Amino acid sequence: MRVLVSGADGALGSAVVGHLRAKGHRVAALMGVPAAGARDEGEFDAGNLADEEAASRSVGRAVEWLGTPDSAILLVGGFVWTEVLGTPLETWRRMFEINVATAVATLGAAIPLMADGGAVALIGANSAQPAGLGFGPYGAAKSGVARLAETLAAELKGRHIRVNAVLPSVIDTPANRADMPDVDPASWTSPQAIAEALEFLVSPAARAINGACVPVANATL
Repeated sequence: MRVLVSGADGALGSAVVGHLRAKGHRVAALMGVPAAGARDEGEFDAGNLADEEAASRSVGRAVEWLGTPDSAILLVGGFVWTEVLGTPLETWRRMFEINVATAVATLGAAIPLMADGGAVALIGANSAQPAGLGFGPYGAAKSGVARLAETLAAELKGRHIRVNAVLPSVIDTPANRADMPDVDPASWTSPQAIAEALEFLVSPAARAINGACVPVANATL
C-alpha cells in the first residue's frame, strides 16, 4: 500500500510508520516538528495542518513523492485534563483545532488525490464515550473525530473509500508514564497494538468495515 500518515513523529506516529514500513508499505510521513536539517526520504514538514492552505501544500509535496495514496492514517491530536467549570473557551477551541480541524483540513487535501477504493483511519479516544471527570474538552473533540469518521464513510461510499476510527485507551508512551507516575500502565494500550489495528483497517482485509469506531483499549490479553 501507499500510505499517507500525519502526526508521524509522535510516539504513536513513530510506531505506526515503523510498523507499516517493516511490512513493506510505502509511507509518506507528515512530521509536526520542523526539521533542523534535511529530512529523511519519505518525511515531510507538515506545517499547521489545521490551516487549509498549509495542509494542501504539505499533502501535495508528500503525494508527489508517494504517488496516488491507497490510504491515509491521521494521528495528529492533543490532550488536556481540565474540569468544565472554570476552563476558558480557548481551551475548548484548542482541543477542537488540534483533534478535529487538523483531520478535516488534511482530509480535504488528501481525499481528492486518493485512489477510489482506498481507506482512511482516524484516531479517536475510548475515554470520550463516555467522557469522565476532566475529559470535557478532550472528550468533546474526540467525539467530533468519531462523528467525522461516520459521516465521511457515508459521503465517500460512491468512491468506495472506507473511513473508520480507532478508539485507544491511554496509550503506553514515555510522556504518559512521566505524567502519570502513580498509575499502573499494565492496562494501557501499546502503540504497536494500535499500529497493527490501523494497518488492518486501511488494508483490503477490512473491506467490509466502514463507518466504524473500533475500541483498541485493552492491554495484551
